[in-house]
Amino acid sequence: MTGFVAPAYGARSLGDVLPAVARALGANAPAPGEEADRQRGPLELPTAASYVVFLIDGLGENLLRRYAHAAPFLASLLDQLPPMTAGVPSTTAVSLTSFGTALTPGGHGLVGYTSRVPGTDHLLNALQWRKDVDPLEWQPRPTMFQRLAERGMPITVVNKREFAGSGLTVAAQRGAEYVGADRVGERIAAAVGHAAQRGSLTYLYDGDLDWTGHRYGVASAPWLQQLSIIDAEAEQLRDALASTTRLVVIADHGMVDSPPEHRIDIDERPELGDGLVLVGGEARFRHLYCARGAVTDVVATWSEVLGEAAEVITRATAIERGWFGEVTAPVLPRLGDVIVAARGDHAVMSTSRFRYETTLIGLHGSLTPDEMLIPLLVS
Repeated sequence: MTGFVAPAYGARSLGDVLPAVARALGANAPAPGEEADRQRGPLELPTAASYVVFLIDGLGENLLRRYAHAAPFLASLLDQLPPMTAGVPSTTAVSLTSFGTALTPGGHGLVGYTSRVPGTDHLLNALQWRKDVDPLEWQPRPTMFQRLAERGMPITVVNKREFAGSGLTVAAQRGAEYVGADRVGERIAAAVGHAAQRGSLTYLYDGDLDWTGHRYGVASAPWLQQLSIIDAEAEQLRDALASTTRLVVIADHGMVDSPPEHRIDIDERPELGDGLVLVGGEARFRHLYCARGAVTDVVATWSEVLGEAAEVITRATAIERGWFGEVTAPVLPRLGDVIVAARGDHAVMSTSRFRYETTLIGLHGSLTPDEMLIPLLVS
């Protein structure tokens, strides 16, 4: 697993942020039976009258350090606290759900950008969602937003109007008051207004850097400009908030650019289709769903063809390594029988299945430092 970063579940991962915020706000102790909360504690945040958590999609720790000149405000906060890790796979739907539920992927059940709907040969796209999949059944466990709201804490989510009521929002963020805000000024004003409530938690999301990185690549001129815009947004938010409110800036994952010469197209290698029923995940982290008895052969074939381009392991091995945390029984069949995690800047494409991915430059999902390490910035 050379070059990979293991997820720091229970210590410094996305799922540890909201419990730390709750402690910093002096929230009531967890209800009886919430043993997982009692065991958390390595991540500590300073006390405050209220908290705003600003999540910047796609802003990896390494990227922020590498391009600090484009984000002077955010970069000035870098060395106060060590970085955290995303979960596995390092992708938005998985990370946002870990953040919102304080659970690992194996606990909340969103295990990839796309993953198998058990008992079918269909995939659930966790960002677009299927109408025939109930998010309350897919992710039935209470979110941290629900649990904190039940203890009397004012909880607000500020995000684009189009995401209100989406499958991912219901799965990951239910329990909070949802405020639709499409423009930067709207988002800042909403966050400042709700953060004025003592003991409150306000969550703010911006996905524009991730979109820009996917389309143009990390360190492209548009990406650097977008990073500067988000840096200004964060600084304006900090300036507008009361001095008694803490601002925490985090991310859901980083990103790497994958050049054409390091992309393997499954459709161009017929042997890679042998024994497969379904291909899920995304280009940097594939879930392979196999025919009965085919797992060993699939691992052998994919390992031989991909070589050093990817780590190819069975689901059992990935679970043993702790990639998904503790995996519950309903979640198990959503994971691929075989897991393919890209190394370096490689990617595993399928033009016929996922044509849109072939148009992207920046990618994420695997366990490299550029994807897994995320900042924890407190101001």
